[in-house]
Amino acid sequence: MTMPVSMFDRRTIMAGMAVSAALAPAAMAQSFPLPSGFTRFPIWPGKAPGSAGVTVQEVETLRRPDSGPDDGVFAHIVTPTLTMLRPEAVGARPNGAAMLLIPGGGYSRVAIGHEGYAIARRFAQAGYICFILLYRLPGDGWGAGPQAPLQDAQRALRQVHARAQQDQFDADRIAVMGFSAGGHLAAWLTSRAPVESYPPMDAVDRQPVRAALAAYLYPVIQMEGPFVHAGSRAQLLGADPSPDQMRAYSLDRQVGADTPPVFLAHALDDRAVPPENSLAMLAALRAKGIAVECHLFENGGHGFGLVPEPAAPAHWPDLFLSFAKRHLS
Repeated sequence: MTMPVSMFDRRTIMAGMAVSAALAPAAMAQSFPLPSGFTRFPIWPGKAPGSAGVTVQEVETLRRPDSGPDDGVFAHIVTPTLTMLRPEAVGARPNGAAMLLIPGGGYSRVAIGHEGYAIARRFAQAGYICFILLYRLPGDGWGAGPQAPLQDAQRALRQVHARAQQDQFDADRIAVMGFSAGGHLAAWLTSRAPVESYPPMDAVDRQPVRAALAAYLYPVIQMEGPFVHAGSRAQLLGADPSPDQMRAYSLDRQVGADTPPVFLAHALDDRAVPPENSLAMLAALRAKGIAVECHLFENGGHGFGLVPEPAAPAHWPDLFLSFAKRHLS
């Protein structure tokens, strides 16, 4: 699905303005070193697909002016990566399973600290080897347009499968967890029947696009109707998407019979991405007979991550781990 160049130009400008406004005065911050225990590597053997004509420059800033150095966000990603954390790095014993984490950011940035590093530490302590995906954004002029994030997600999941033997985990015990717009990407990756989004490049692309378990946290699911997150839709599909486009990217309409068990969590006071997104996905999964568990919390707002209680439901990882124990064995 190739989008007109003029649309990309407008969306790139919109994305840059949104990031600048959201991050000021931190917008001049430089890239930060990786936190202790993490390692990072690119997911593609060279440039990402459809890079001809892409002129954006990758930038890492602070999520908020008062954030610490581990609470960064990336915009205009040029080199998609996986950032890995082993259980041993946090003093934990491996449990033989892996997690692919997909942070959110409204498809205009990627909150790699808040929904990446922090979440990885939490699940590495439970024994999971964790991989955080830094993915390309759809408004930056990539040849695949709105499919660019999916290309990165599919390649990343294949990379995780390919590393199972060397990193000593079971390739049949891989979970995918996404947050907000990253929840949309995680559902796009795991809930639909796989559709090849790029031509094979090497042996990694012979690996399956398959997860044993999925989790969508306060996810963007719908691209149509009254509960849509307008910002994510504009970044993904442009300012004036067609009804067919909106329907095609509304993931509650795309659930396949091979979808793995799904864990959902959302705060009822989420004013950015209404909880009806999770409820729509819950209904779609139940209609297909997919194992699903959904937690709706009284408070927490949007993007609660691991914010401590009582401000947000910080115990949700324990609920997920209980669900995973039943389904990721």
